[in-house]
Amino acid sequence: MFQATKEFAEILDQKDSLANYRNEFYLQPNTIYLDGNSLGLLSRRAEQSLLDLLASWKTLAIDGWMQGEHPWYYFAEKLGALSGPLVGAKEDEVIVTGSTTTNLHQLIATFYQPNGNKTKILADELNFPSDIYAIQSQLKLKGFDPETHLIQVKSRDGRTINEEDIINEMTEEVALIILPTVLYRSGQLLDIERLTKAAHDRGILIGFDGCHSVGAIPHQFHDWDVDFAYWCNYKYLNSGPGGVGSLFVHEKHLGKMPGLTGWFGSDKEKQFDMKHEFSPSQTAGAYQIGTPHILSMAPLAGSLELFNEVTIERVREKSLKSTAYLMDLINEELSEFEFTIGNPLDDVSRGGHVCLEHEDAARICKALKLNGIVPDFRAPNVIRLAPIAFYTSYVDIWNSVQILKKIMVEKQYEQFQNEREIIA
Repeated sequence: MFQATKEFAEILDQKDSLANYRNEFYLQPNTIYLDGNSLGLLSRRAEQSLLDLLASWKTLAIDGWMQGEHPWYYFAEKLGALSGPLVGAKEDEVIVTGSTTTNLHQLIATFYQPNGNKTKILADELNFPSDIYAIQSQLKLKGFDPETHLIQVKSRDGRTINEEDIINEMTEEVALIILPTVLYRSGQLLDIERLTKAAHDRGILIGFDGCHSVGAIPHQFHDWDVDFAYWCNYKYLNSGPGGVGSLFVHEKHLGKMPGLTGWFGSDKEKQFDMKHEFSPSQTAGAYQIGTPHILSMAPLAGSLELFNEVTIERVREKSLKSTAYLMDLINEELSEFEFTIGNPLDDVSRGGHVCLEHEDAARICKALKLNGIVPDFRAPNVIRLAPIAFYTSYVDIWNSVQILKKIMVEKQYEQFQNEREIIA
C-alpha cells in the first residue's frame, strides 16, 4: 500500500533490485536529476569505453580499423547487434549511424515511393518538430506541397493522439506513415503492433521514431513487422550529448537499395575495391552514408553493457513503478496547487516520464533547478519529470515532490519570468 512518507520510499529502495546500478553513474552532489529523457547521465562504463577507443587511436593509429578490442571497421555493426535486444530486432536489422533527423531523411528517401494517387505521408500534429521538418523537406524534393501531402492527425485533447483517428486517416492516398513510439510531451505510448497491422492491411509502409522509448520500454519491432524505426541514443541509453543515432530496417527490406548511398553502406568485402558501382550491404549497414564517428559512438558500447546485463524488461518494470510512485506523491502532496498530470495513467499507454502541467510551468522549472532538482520544460505548460531506472532512487522521487511542494507553498517561482530559457 502506498504511503507518502520518506520511510516508505526507503523501503522501496531496499527492495529495488537495480539500486546498486546507481553507483555506476556520475551523480552530482546535492542534485536530483530528472531529465534523463533529454540527456542521460554518464556511466563509468561509458566513460571507460570512450577511453578505450581513444587509446586505440593513440596506440594503433590507422590499424585501429581492423585491430584492437573494437575494430572500427565493424564497430557500427557490433553496436547494432548489441542494440537488437532493446527493440526486438535481429542482429542484421540494426545499425548505429547518423543522427535522428539524418536517419529519418535516409529512411524516407528509401521508403517513400509515391505512385499514382498514393502520394501522401501520414504523421501526427504532436510529433517532435524535427521529424516534421524532414517529412516536409522530402515531400518538396519529390515535387509535392507539404500543405496538401502531409496529413497530420489531430489531437482531441492537445496531449494525446487517439489511435482510431490515426487508423481512420490511413486512406488510399497514403504512401507512408511516420509516427512516434512515445509522444515527447505527454509521454503517451502508442500501440505499435496495432498501428503496424492496420497500416499493412491497407498496403501502407510504416516507420516509428523511438527517441522517447528505446532504452526505457521493450519493443518487438521484428515480430510486429515494423518496416523501419530510428532513434537517438543519448536519452535513455546514456551515450552522451550528440551521440550517434540508430536505425532499424526489417529483414524483409534488407537488400533494398537505400535512397541515399555512401561508401560505408557498401558490402564490407567490396568497399575497398573503390568501384563506382555501389554494392550495398545486405544488412541494415547499407543505410550508413559516411565514415562512422568512432569517438562519438564509443560511450554507447559501455552503456549497452549495462542494458544487456540488466535487460530492458527489468528497466521497464522499475520505470513503471517509479512513475506510478511519482504520480501517487503528486496526487497526495500537490492537490491544492492546480497541477494536472497530462500523461496516460495506465501502464500500457505510459512512457518513461511524467507530464506535469501547470500554467506557471516555465518558472516552476527554474525554481526547481535553484533547489537542486533538474526537470525539463516543454512549451506551453509542461514539466517533464523522468525517474530513470538505473540511477533515480525512490527517496530521490520523494525528496523532489517535497521540494516542489515547498516551492509552491512559498511561491518561490514568482521571482522568475514565466518563459523558457534558450534551451528549455
